[in-house]
Amino acid sequence: MGGTGLSPELVAELEEIAQAEGCELWHVEFKGGRLRVILDHPEAVTLAHCEHVSKQVSNLLDVEDFGQGRYTLEVSSPGLDRQLYRPRDYERFLGHLARVTFRPPEDPTRKTVVGRMERFEDGVLTLVEDRGVDKKTRRPQTATHEIPLSTIEVARLEIEL
Repeated sequence: MGGTGLSPELVAELEEIAQAEGCELWHVEFKGGRLRVILDHPEAVTLAHCEHVSKQVSNLLDVEDFGQGRYTLEVSSPGLDRQLYRPRDYERFLGHLARVTFRPPEDPTRKTVVGRMERFEDGVLTLVEDRGVDKKTRRPQTATHEIPLSTIEVARLEIEL
């Protein structure tokens, strides 16, 4: 998990704690005095999962003498509009609707597109944007975007009801 602000060894220990509770460590980061641990579970992350993981992580951090000063520990679920971080996240949610903010290599202007994640190969996400129905032809209009993962600033699933 790159960019977490934590050592790989500590992240590995946090993954073990999450797995012991039957959860997956979705994401972890330490930023601005806040250690954020995000869990996922095949059925649902419960309050009990968060409480147990929080206690175990707290104990681990006490032993590790974590942090230079005060920090806040936050343990939660990724939610329905979860942020996507790793290639496997994109692969797992192919077919889902996502909001992706990126900077194309040919144009430094930030762009945001909402579309269905159709493919993820060789570090490139294919996103199909629905542009509504053409008024003259009454046919659906779409735009396909090939977005290198390296250009994505943030990607989140869109809630579909």
